[in-house]
Amino acid sequence: MNIYDIAEEAGVSIATVSRVLHNSDKVSKSTKEKVMAIIDRNDYRPNVFAQGLGSDSMHTIGILVPDIADQYMASAFSALEKLLVSYGYDCILGCSGYDAVEKEKHLKLLLEKRIDAIILVGSTYAGSEDETHNTDYILEAAGEKPIFIINGIIEGKNIYCTATYDEKAVYDVTSALVKKGRRKILFLTDSRSYAANHKKIGFEQALKEASLMPDPELIIHTQNNVHTVSDLLNERDLDFDAVIATDDGMAIGALKYALKKGLRVPEDLDIIGYNNSSICEVSAPELTSIDNKVEKVCSITIDRLIRVLNGETDVPSCEMIHCDLVHRETS
Repeated sequence: MNIYDIAEEAGVSIATVSRVLHNSDKVSKSTKEKVMAIIDRNDYRPNVFAQGLGSDSMHTIGILVPDIADQYMASAFSALEKLLVSYGYDCILGCSGYDAVEKEKHLKLLLEKRIDAIILVGSTYAGSEDETHNTDYILEAAGEKPIFIINGIIEGKNIYCTATYDEKAVYDVTSALVKKGRRKILFLTDSRSYAANHKKIGFEQALKEASLMPDPELIIHTQNNVHTVSDLLNERDLDFDAVIATDDGMAIGALKYALKKGLRVPEDLDIIGYNNSSICEVSAPELTSIDNKVEKVCSITIDRLIRVLNGETDVPSCEMIHCDLVHRETS
């Protein structure tokens, strides 16, 4: 038994069967009852493709991430996929990398699929300070399908963003370290993306308000890799008394360096990471980290996505979430 058999037995079109399966109010009560009786009698379970034949929806969402190996991206995709399944949606995953041309190419590839909306995970899609390629391609894509951006903000019609107050989170942490007496704070970042830029702004603003000029030597852009960070700090032999990293992996690299140097953490050196990932609890000592609420951000994103696809017109274009500092043993 398939959707064609049901339509034929009920004497209706495939589109009508699809509307019944989606509980559309455009089908009369008597027709619904007749179609549902056939479905129940044959224990029919619709598949996604059949459901989409008579409608504009395939109940499929495209999800684009720069790198699924990244722990934040992997956690976000896992949360998004579970939420979508709970609403009866399937998903298609694409990995674009960070190159501007490749991001645009992969977005266009997703648009060629029969999808209902696209979720872009990561602030790299909101542009960066060293990227000559702009975000016009996302504005154009939003003319075809609703676009949902996680951890970045782009203003435009049919674009819905969910992000965290990264600037405030880093500002608060930097201010607390200064109040504690730290004066030489190392800032580690692996990106110049929308979110990374705002974290840097928060860091520098807190220093300036404390009459401390940011030291260019203590603002380091490097690869998000434990050994890369550890080796880099060992080579440069910088003078610093605290570390704020925009990812937990870099913070662990700083911790590895500190332990090799015989520095006491947190007595001699405070270390704070970002994302509150699982590696925070397996490091020794356990890593203090800023929690940017990836699961909450994903939940809010999917809630708004479903509302948009259900035709609601009052869905906010942007929602911001506050971060929390999770205290452990490195600060």
